[in-house]
Amino acid sequence: MTGTGFISTTIPYVNARPHLGHALEFVETDAYARFMRTELDDVFFLTGSDENALKNVLAAEAAGMSTADLVAGNAQAFARLQTDLGCAPDHFVRTSVDPLHLEGAVEIWRRLAASGDIYSRAYEGLYCVGCEQFWELDELVDGRCPEHLVAPERVREENYFFRLSRYQDDLLKVLESGELAIHPETRRNEVISFVRAGLQDISVSRSAHRARGWGIPVPGDDTQVMYVWIDALTNYVNALGWTRDDPRYQRFWADAARRVHVLGKGVIRFHAVYWPAMLLSAGLPLPTDLVVHGYITAGGRKVGKSLGNAVDPGELIARHGARAVRYALLATFAPFGDGDLTEDRIVAVYNNDLANGLGNLVSRVTSMIGRYRGGVVPAGDPAGGLGPAVATALHDSAAAWQGFDHRVAIQHLTTLVGRANAYVDEHAPWHLAKQPAEADRLDTCLLQAAGAVRALAALLRPVLPDAAAEILGALGAPASWRLDPGTWLDGLAGTRVDKPAAVFPRIDAPAT
Repeated sequence: MTGTGFISTTIPYVNARPHLGHALEFVETDAYARFMRTELDDVFFLTGSDENALKNVLAAEAAGMSTADLVAGNAQAFARLQTDLGCAPDHFVRTSVDPLHLEGAVEIWRRLAASGDIYSRAYEGLYCVGCEQFWELDELVDGRCPEHLVAPERVREENYFFRLSRYQDDLLKVLESGELAIHPETRRNEVISFVRAGLQDISVSRSAHRARGWGIPVPGDDTQVMYVWIDALTNYVNALGWTRDDPRYQRFWADAARRVHVLGKGVIRFHAVYWPAMLLSAGLPLPTDLVVHGYITAGGRKVGKSLGNAVDPGELIARHGARAVRYALLATFAPFGDGDLTEDRIVAVYNNDLANGLGNLVSRVTSMIGRYRGGVVPAGDPAGGLGPAVATALHDSAAAWQGFDHRVAIQHLTTLVGRANAYVDEHAPWHLAKQPAEADRLDTCLLQAAGAVRALAALLRPVLPDAAAEILGALGAPASWRLDPGTWLDGLAGTRVDKPAAVFPRIDAPAT
């Protein structure tokens, strides 16, 4: 596939420090971006912080500090977490200060107004600050917000509204045709059912008084600020500089082959209904894919700041290392479901798959090449051997990544690790090395095993890019080396191999 791509995380509220649920979305999106770059010419990975929300203002008041200082400090913590987890976004947008975002949000508002889709009226509704969302009475669970388990407050004020109802038929068309694809299918069906049931116009502003003066003023009306969703959602195109004719917008949005948003199931309505409708009104291209992940849970309950059960990913990284945390998030979670993640599980999956599996294979293969062939990969027979297993792993893992299933992609990687380790055991190079007549068989075994290790490093790249680069470097390959089943052994014979320090040293289980 050729062309360019765009992929984004949602931009989280920064009323508090990040929790493990944020870490999941960050590493998922980073891994998808890295895989997309193996298929496309270039990919732009966007992330950032949602800073113009009322909950940020209330958190600042509770902390006795200015909203600007609170969001700046917490935004820095979110950016630092992504760096610690090995994520490499192309841009981190801050919605309260980024000039491209501020300009873009205003211009999209003006476009919606020019389309006749903005009007004002009095409104009264049940509002959850945690969601920054109005709820209908029949959507509550025992009178409480289904996301945050608190009773919403009744709010009455004069607001601006967006004519969402005007776009019901257009939204059904793009959803049912697959022009806007939603993964998994169950979420697509959920959205289509919601749209078919009838769309109501939505509030897109709040009074500046209730917002404590924080937010982007509505063009032409300083008594109102933009409601968080019409502000926040526009970041996806604003950060690319569409209002300034920035070539990044044309390259990575207007002309992109894929425009992907990764999001949690709790915000699917905003991304699958509100955002596409706003883009239709503004005359801008729609995203091509929405990837909707589940929640990290603790004892079956969603992990979250407002629920008081948030897990600090920084503490997990400090105890077990970023590789262990990142790998566990990608290897243990079904991408579209919910699941618990305990420290015992992080340690177990890391030690089993990496320390005892791939890491052990890297160590034994590089050691044997050093011991039996002076550290140079021999020119054995490239036919057969592990070639079919490598081709299968590449095909099947790519299919899983294309379906946004990182867990299954990793399962194909670990299957190849097992096959390569079994191949080495079957041929027993330590025995062949004692028999001069078996020199050719030894050369073939070492060539095939080294090729499998190099192939595994390429397959590992979206999951653990730094570890993949270490393994490739040990085999004399650049970090950008690409795996092709037809040429998987090309250039390997004659390459000097250096046994690396343990790529995946074992880690200890948490003390009980």
